[in-house]
Formats: sequence, C-alpha cells, structure tokens
Amino acid sequence: MKIVLDTNSLLQCVFPEAYHKEVWEAFLGEKYTLCLTTEIVLEYREIIERRTGDARLADDIIDLILSLPNVEHVAPAYRFNLIKADPDDNKFVDCAITAGATYIVSNDRHFAELEQYDFPKVDVRTLTEFLQIVRTL
Repeated sequence: MKIVLDTNSLLQCVFPEAYHKEVWEAFLGEKYTLCLTTEIVLEYREIIERRTGDARLADDIIDLILSLPNVEHVAPAYRFNLIKADPDDNKFVDCAITAGATYIVSNDRHFAELEQYDFPKVDVRTLTEFLQIVRTL
C-alpha cells in the first residue's frame, strides 16, 4: 500500500509521545510505502524545524525517512491544481496521482475538495482512519 502523508499528519505521528505514533511505527516497520516529492521533503524539514526549533532533529528525521527502502520518490510531470482553497496542498495531490498512491492521509479540510472529482480519483483518509487501517496490517 502506498500513501502520501501531509505535513501536519507527519507531525502528529513522528514523535514518541504522539497519539498516532503507530502510523510512524508502521512506516518504520515497512508496512506501507511513503510516496514523496522533493517539494514535500523540503516542507517536512522546514515545518519540523519550525515546530521543534531544532534543525538537527529535522535533518535526522528527514535522513531517516530517506534511508528507508519503503520510500518512493516521484517527480510529477503534471500539475493538476485540483485544490483551489489552498493551492500549496496540490503538491500532495500531484504526488499521490503520479505514484498511484492508495491514500492521501490528511486531516486538512481542503482535501475535501477532491471529492468532487471523478478523475483523477484520489482517496483521502484522516490520520485516525489510517491508524485503524494500520492496525489491521
């Protein structure tokens, strides 16, 4: 199973005290493939450093992510621009479509815009919904 994890969802599962840490642990255990673009990786790093105030920690998390065999780095050749309310979220959509991801995992309400499109079909799950899926793996 391939997923795209939005940045806020990553932040809600990557730290040991996080409620959704099982999602991160399943990733580390290679239960699913995380699909990324360079743009997503750069945002992950920037936001982790901003939230923690620790550039080294941000680098360590990114290095760990990129070192795992269950990471698929894609380079979208087309921008779909499906999310109008927050165009910055389109990087996750484009990644998911290019990678053929099963889900985008996000609690961001802007992703609800995707429900209006029959094609390309992108399935969005909340972090809690994905946690339930992870528990069945």
